[in-house]
Amino acid sequence: MESSERETRTIVVAEGDQTGQELLEEALRILDPSVTGIDVDFVRYDLSLENRRKTQNAVVHEAAEAMREHGYGYKAATITPEKAGDVGSPNAILRKGINGTVIVRTGRRIPGINPLPGVHAPISVVRMAVDDAYGAEEWREGEDLDEVAYRTEKISRRVCRGVAEFAFIHARRMRAKVFGGPKWTVSPTYEGMLKEEMDRAAKNNRDVRYDPQLIDATYALLLSTYGEPLVIPTLNRDGDCLSDMVMQMFGSIAGAESLLISLDEDENPETVMAEAPHGTAPSLEGKNIANPLAMILAGAALFNYFDDEEASRASRAIYEATFETILNGSRTADLGGSTTTSEFVDDVIKTLKTKLEVWSALA
Repeated sequence: MESSERETRTIVVAEGDQTGQELLEEALRILDPSVTGIDVDFVRYDLSLENRRKTQNAVVHEAAEAMREHGYGYKAATITPEKAGDVGSPNAILRKGINGTVIVRTGRRIPGINPLPGVHAPISVVRMAVDDAYGAEEWREGEDLDEVAYRTEKISRRVCRGVAEFAFIHARRMRAKVFGGPKWTVSPTYEGMLKEEMDRAAKNNRDVRYDPQLIDATYALLLSTYGEPLVIPTLNRDGDCLSDMVMQMFGSIAGAESLLISLDEDENPETVMAEAPHGTAPSLEGKNIANPLAMILAGAALFNYFDDEEASRASRAIYEATFETILNGSRTADLGGSTTTSEFVDDVIKTLKTKLEVWSALA
């Protein structure tokens, strides 16, 4: 298809706070059509704490509605106020607003940065985006040492099925093995529901390797992995903890993107919101030293969901250019270098443009 006939896609940009907003602006320079050659429009919503308070979270609901309409979102890190009765975190509103089912975080080796021994291939954690320990009803009864705390959690078969099926879809794309699982032996009714759906998905996807493990064994075995690519489906809280550990296994939480995905009736992605898995890092605000790697990779991952050959090519080029930039010695302070945020992005853009030009000559 000629470039003049290509579809122009709209990415809903959710602006954030502090360093989160700074890194968003830097990463958007890389996604600009003049750099990637991919026709995209950016529609912005101000999700800063100030504007969320001003609109009483109305802007968050508007951003979620726009993401569902256009199918793609790109979110900066935001502040979550600690005081009860304040506007809270926008993440829960966005998850509900786009009907998010799964959160995917992929740890991968950063060139030139030493991971844990034996960790080489990517590891993706596919976790529930809703329910489980989050949003559970909690209460206490009794006094002093007789006081007892209770919590009522829930999960649904629909969400379990989405996590399990998407894990196999994702593993096929990664040429990975589906590995791990919940503590189904201790909790056959509650956690066993996810295991049932994992087993069901395995029967429907026999071309994908399947190695179910209890969650405690999963943690232990990850530390003695043989370096093969893995996809780990999890409950919400298990995945929250596990994904942070996986990121650190590769050397930095800044080295991976986070994707919130809503699925259609066939468990295929319907809406994708990409973001960095880290927070706003207020101590780094205004210093031009924060690592934009995760935000850049989030943009690359979003392009890969356009279901378009040229966008997929641009996605791979961004990944490669970013990691080549690090391998060539351009690194921010957290990776042992002295490159500023904007200088790192400049280096990525230069490498990316060169790569795309060379690829076009070889087409």
